[in-house]
Amino acid sequence: MATLRRLQETPRHLLVCEKSNFGHNKSRHKHLVETHYHNYRVSFLIPECGMLSKELKSLVMEIGPYYSVKSLPLHELITREFIQTFVKKVISIDLMDLSLNLDSKKYERISWSFKEKKPLKFDFLLAWHPTGAEESTMRSYFSKYQIQEHQPKVALSTVRELQCPVLQSSSLAGEPEEACSALELFDWLGAVFCNADMNNQPYNFISTYCCPQPNTVIAQACLCTITGFILPEKIQVLLEQLRHYFDEPKLAPWVTLSVQGFADSPVSWRENEHGFQKGGEHLYNFVVFRNQDYWLQMAVGANDDCPP
Repeated sequence: MATLRRLQETPRHLLVCEKSNFGHNKSRHKHLVETHYHNYRVSFLIPECGMLSKELKSLVMEIGPYYSVKSLPLHELITREFIQTFVKKVISIDLMDLSLNLDSKKYERISWSFKEKKPLKFDFLLAWHPTGAEESTMRSYFSKYQIQEHQPKVALSTVRELQCPVLQSSSLAGEPEEACSALELFDWLGAVFCNADMNNQPYNFISTYCCPQPNTVIAQACLCTITGFILPEKIQVLLEQLRHYFDEPKLAPWVTLSVQGFADSPVSWRENEHGFQKGGEHLYNFVVFRNQDYWLQMAVGANDDCPP
């Protein structure tokens, strides 16, 4: 009965919201992006935009590949040759991410292998954008295993007649009848990314959500989603480009950049332990305003510590 009650409980979530300006000396935007290592999906939404600029489109298409290595023995990662070849000489921790893919059966294999003293072999993802020489070194080193290059998937769409919350950059909590709060925007973005109906019709049994008040209807918005294994440095460049979106006059009052981490990542930010539990979510979202103010929203769930 106790287990059943726990399953019926609403999962615990943490959402931290803060506001700042990109020009402030103590702005944390770079640090927060750089220390969120395992990024699975990046989405940005630009209201009153029907087509991406050449600069943005070029950045999106040049995110770069990532690699999978299959059946790699776990002990390979601590050999002197691996450390000398990759950790010390070719790459640094900021330029390479390793992700170990495990499911329940593989967890059982770990326990069994330790008891039987059998070698452990797993599938790894490597997020790394090497030069020609570095790629040759990598392929040579992993030649005895199955190594495969993957390109991130890019989805571009134009959302028509979209209800958008009215925001004031100076007010995270919103203003009655004047502006929506950061929490209301966060929920609204989730609905947009899921392509959920927001008209709250009585016959709709899938979604009863509706856009918060006050809101305005925009003719179109550009939504771009990149899915893969994406390095923080690439997200940093994309954020900088979105900052400069307002260098020339635009109809958009703000733009958003949302980043989701792998649900089964061992950490969220830096060395903060991350647990899957009931959801596995750890993500952050920037709302970039015309005046270079921004909102930063960081969310985790289950048993994670509070975001940094």
